[in-house]
Amino acid sequence: MDIKNEVLYRVYFLLFGLVTPAALTLVYYTIKIGVIEGEDWRDVGRNNFIVERDIEAERGNIMAADGSLLATDVPIFDLYWDPLTPTEDDFLANVDSLAHCFANYIDTDYTVGAAYDYLFQLRDTVNFRKNRNVLLKSRVSYSEKKKVEQFPLFNLGQFRGGLIARKRNERKRPFGLLARRTIGYVRDQATDIGLESFYDEVLGGQPGTQMMIPLDRKRDLWMPLENLSSIEPKNGDDILTTLDVNIQDITEEALLKGMQTHDADWGVAMVMEVNTGAIKAIANIERGKTGWYESYNHAIGTRTEPGSTFKAASMLALLEDGFVNLSTDSIDIEKGRKEFYDREMEDSYSNSANLDTISVRRAFEISSNVGIAKLVQENYGTRTKANDEKAAALFIERMHQFNLHLATGIDLEGEKNPLIKEAYNTTDDQWSGTTLPWMSTGYELLITPLQLLNFYNTVANGGQQMKPLLVTEIQRYGQTVETFKPTVIKRQIASKQSIEQLQSLLVGVVENGTAAKLKTSRYTFAGKTGTAQIDYRRTDKGTRIGGYQASFAGYFPARNPRYSTIVVIRRPRRAGFYGGDVAGPIFREIADKCFDSLTDLHDPIIEPTTALHWTTNQLPHMDIGRREDMNVVLKYLGIQPVGDPATPLVVTMRREGRDSVLLERRSMPEGKIPNVVGMGLRDALYQLENLGVKVKIDGAGKVVRQSLIPGTDPRNQTITLRLN
Repeated sequence: MDIKNEVLYRVYFLLFGLVTPAALTLVYYTIKIGVIEGEDWRDVGRNNFIVERDIEAERGNIMAADGSLLATDVPIFDLYWDPLTPTEDDFLANVDSLAHCFANYIDTDYTVGAAYDYLFQLRDTVNFRKNRNVLLKSRVSYSEKKKVEQFPLFNLGQFRGGLIARKRNERKRPFGLLARRTIGYVRDQATDIGLESFYDEVLGGQPGTQMMIPLDRKRDLWMPLENLSSIEPKNGDDILTTLDVNIQDITEEALLKGMQTHDADWGVAMVMEVNTGAIKAIANIERGKTGWYESYNHAIGTRTEPGSTFKAASMLALLEDGFVNLSTDSIDIEKGRKEFYDREMEDSYSNSANLDTISVRRAFEISSNVGIAKLVQENYGTRTKANDEKAAALFIERMHQFNLHLATGIDLEGEKNPLIKEAYNTTDDQWSGTTLPWMSTGYELLITPLQLLNFYNTVANGGQQMKPLLVTEIQRYGQTVETFKPTVIKRQIASKQSIEQLQSLLVGVVENGTAAKLKTSRYTFAGKTGTAQIDYRRTDKGTRIGGYQASFAGYFPARNPRYSTIVVIRRPRRAGFYGGDVAGPIFREIADKCFDSLTDLHDPIIEPTTALHWTTNQLPHMDIGRREDMNVVLKYLGIQPVGDPATPLVVTMRREGRDSVLLERRSMPEGKIPNVVGMGLRDALYQLENLGVKVKIDGAGKVVRQSLIPGTDPRNQTITLRLN
């Protein structure tokens, strides 16, 4: 064989014996990997890289005025298991015990034997290229999670035992639906509402970051890597609201009862603290397909024609301009019927048909539409033609002076602006010759229940207008970081003399007018009824009415007012439709229950005395203090104490029929919140602050109520003491 042929044979051998098979092998694996197994390997690629993921921050709490939780984040866990993470030795050493725990605590439908087989089956059949994470149990609490983490095999940790806990926070309301719409929510694919929305940046905190590797993208399941740096999330701050749980509950219960009685479309009830503008309760109830719900905040988001409750503003304007004198002036109400231009106005008061000339005070008390409209029209609308526009503008100017044209600026999303027409603006506001008389009785204007309540609160406050206050503090880990004080919007909306005269008129409505059947001998209150026509159409044949809106706005007690309240009931269908019959009783029930539950609304039964001769019911009873201090005080008062308890604290007990006081033992529980009711402030502070409890004080005197139940764990707690 010559050399040339030998070289060729060697080339052919290399080409066909080695290169070609290798090329065919590469083509085969290329097709196999890229086409036949392509999707599997792409899944592996997608699931095997490291990314930086956000870690959810815990949302801050929303609290009532006494520190009670209205909304809080509760951690919930979904537990997964990766059967291929444990080594063969770890799995076999723990599978028996794990099967017992699985059958008894995770899925009780399994027997221990079935659980044993199931765990082996998972380990043998899981396809590691797709999903190797099996859901064990969802919606597990933190305590349940800790228990499962102690199970055999799982107690080796995530990277040896394969247990993966996916945490998510759920928003919970410990008081259920109480103040639901005011608290609100922040949700994906929904409009954010309430305090949750308005204070979202404060409550939401800032997410952290962690390097993770995907385990199951379809379930959004990721595994954090321990060795890589992470940034801890910054949890949200807490907000302390002005809402009073007791008053909120009273208000919602009274409103719901009224809605059921009158079968109405929706209703609103609110309670505001007169001196500060603090919202103590805000309730909205609406008819649903299957019951009653708080599905919309009508208190701030629904503007309506208020009807006769607006007459208070009209009367205040007349008083402020000096157009009426309550002592001497009268008005002819023309038997309750009067034509203004081409429209007839009619009184709803049943006895108006028998009345002609009555006092201005009486016209307001019986809520005479004709009487109030004539007063406004005569003084602001029917002067000489040259002064018509100027006079009407003066009335609108007074409405602006009372800030009735402005929103309140409450810390909630969605407050609608009121509508007060511009005088003689026929283009935008459709001003007509009948606008002024109808506006004076609460028509041809739009206002929300909150805005009208704020006006009545201002009247109760002597003319000083406060901004509605809903949040008083932002707290971080129990420490105050920002405080919101009561804000004065306007020092005086009208002269003190005008305000005092209007106050007397509002008292007269309850004593002698449309709300007379609501008065009580236990306390006095003031207010105004309102009955407005809704969905009406005025035609040549008269006015067609689509229903009524009943309302009552006022404050209590009438002397030294503490709370202002408004009730609005939309379209009552049975048991009456007048404000005094529908909204008034709801107002009265709220006031009654507040009066019963809040001791500081009561006048003292026994006036302080300096006499040193005591009757049995004047002797100290159930007062608590240090033994030495109590003996000094009793000796000074000339009261003979009996007994010498060994405890540092003692409690006084009356001795029936004797002029002496028995001193009894008073023990304090160790490491728990004590009962400090009856103590003076100094002793109560000593007991509570020694436990590390933050104390807030309301009032002066001795403790009559505490916000935390005795026996509560004192750690990280804030307690409010009511003194009287």
